[in-house]
Amino acid sequence: MKTHTMAEKIKTSECRRWVIKIGSSLLTNDGRGLATDAIEGWVEQVAALKKTGRELLLVSSGAVAEGMTRLGWTRRPHALHELQAAAAVGQMGLIQAYESRFQRYGLHTAQVLLTHDDLADRQRYLNARSTLRSLLGLNVIPVVNENDTVTTDEIRFGDNDTLAALVANLVEADLLVLLTDQAGMYESDPRTNPDAALVAEAQAGDPALETMAAGSGSALGRGGMLTKVRAAALAARSGTLTVITNGQEPDVLQRIAADEAVGTRLYPARVPLAARKQWLAGQLQVKGHLTVDEGAMNVLRSAGRSLLPVGVTRVEGRFERGDLVVCRGPDGNEIARGLVNYNAADSSRIIGQPSQRIEAILGYVDEPELIHRDNLVLTG
Repeated sequence: MKTHTMAEKIKTSECRRWVIKIGSSLLTNDGRGLATDAIEGWVEQVAALKKTGRELLLVSSGAVAEGMTRLGWTRRPHALHELQAAAAVGQMGLIQAYESRFQRYGLHTAQVLLTHDDLADRQRYLNARSTLRSLLGLNVIPVVNENDTVTTDEIRFGDNDTLAALVANLVEADLLVLLTDQAGMYESDPRTNPDAALVAEAQAGDPALETMAAGSGSALGRGGMLTKVRAAALAARSGTLTVITNGQEPDVLQRIAADEAVGTRLYPARVPLAARKQWLAGQLQVKGHLTVDEGAMNVLRSAGRSLLPVGVTRVEGRFERGDLVVCRGPDGNEIARGLVNYNAADSSRIIGQPSQRIEAILGYVDEPELIHRDNLVLTG
């Protein structure tokens, strides 16, 4: 399989389809509502990029912060229902701010609210993919946000980094731009080490990047650099280049489009996965774990084979047939994930056994594999 190398640098000037994520620290007045001047600046830059023939999607934070201001709240509440209420109120202001300003340039926007469940269900995933592609074909700018008003997970602004990467997978974007309040990725936290060096470029998914990443972000945006590094690795699975840079720099989007060296560029290390494999790799709701022996690990990595019961040494979690499980090597590190053919109880009974014994052990046989290769994707 051909892989991208640092010598084969993808030029941002040649990237046609962009996903641009704007963090809450750039969109809000330090918790006092939306920074309308900043939004006007983003809209102006995006409109200029549209004139060059590029397709652009925005992933925008700021809804909860705007809702808090409209409701007169000075502190972020802890109760989930109050966070959901703030998101519902603030989403109105956020989309109004974008729509009214894009109209000045003759551009239409569309509000697209997604949850992780929308992307975990295969049919809903395909529906979202078709909708976003249709909007791009109509020359509309989708403004995407997490649907915080209905999510049952803890609301985290940082989730929008992951959401942006999943959107990049959905539309097979050429470029993911993560705009933050830092100049890019540093070798150590520049807030505590003034001599920290900026990482100009690296390969997405390099384990060293997570070690370097700062652990926390601003008071409003909780993603931090770690979620951005992980988002870049996720986006790379669809062949997407990621740029992490300071959104407060003048004309930063135009400078990226001109191949100017700003921020940190994280290159995809391999050719894009097939669409179904991208969907599998992007799943976040893991129901269980399978530990495999060294032989099975080598076969999965080198031969692209299915996972058989004989190569599994341990089963963890509660899962049913068709659920997503993670496969770990003997060292405990993730190597793959896929859709399992047997539930947790039955999987536990057949591990370490040859496939020919499945029927004798369980009294039935659905498939000879625990995970078929068509439903399995390598992740490490």
